[in-house]
Amino acid sequence: MAKIILGNAVVDDTWTLVREDSTALPTLPVGDVIVSLARYQAEKAALLARGTKIGVWLQPTDEPEILVSEFANLALIAVDFPAFKDGRGYSIGWLLRGRYGWQGELRAIGDVLQDQLFFYKRVGFNAYAVREDKDIHEALNGLQDFSEVYAGSIDQPIPLFRRRAA
Repeated sequence: MAKIILGNAVVDDTWTLVREDSTALPTLPVGDVIVSLARYQAEKAALLARGTKIGVWLQPTDEPEILVSEFANLALIAVDFPAFKDGRGYSIGWLLRGRYGWQGELRAIGDVLQDQLFFYKRVGFNAYAVREDKDIHEALNGLQDFSEVYAGSIDQPIPLFRRRAA
């Protein structure tokens, strides 16, 4: 079984991420699934009728506010990072947590590496599907890269200069 980092621990991944190409939609496996936003929108009724947990993954070009009215139907939102250098997913994560109030699991998927985990956490991610060719137990150390943060964000909204002044 695949592993993910959830919170501050390595755990079994009980979800199946369904990645489809443009030619055909694969048959969904039994159990909890994470589908693309496009598939969720096209097959919402059938997905909800399955009686399992549903998650949606967003591409960097997807608008996260589309999901706000669907929060009650979703157990997980994943954000795809197709390349290490593509940071649009950080903004999506911050918007989901900070502006739209998503309280459930927020998972980083795709080209997820140890060097990024601390910064994913800063903008609200709490689950990480580390790239398969990397050691997930070693990657876990990335959550502790820094002992202090200067700027405010989701994990520490008060900037350091204000905390010191208090």
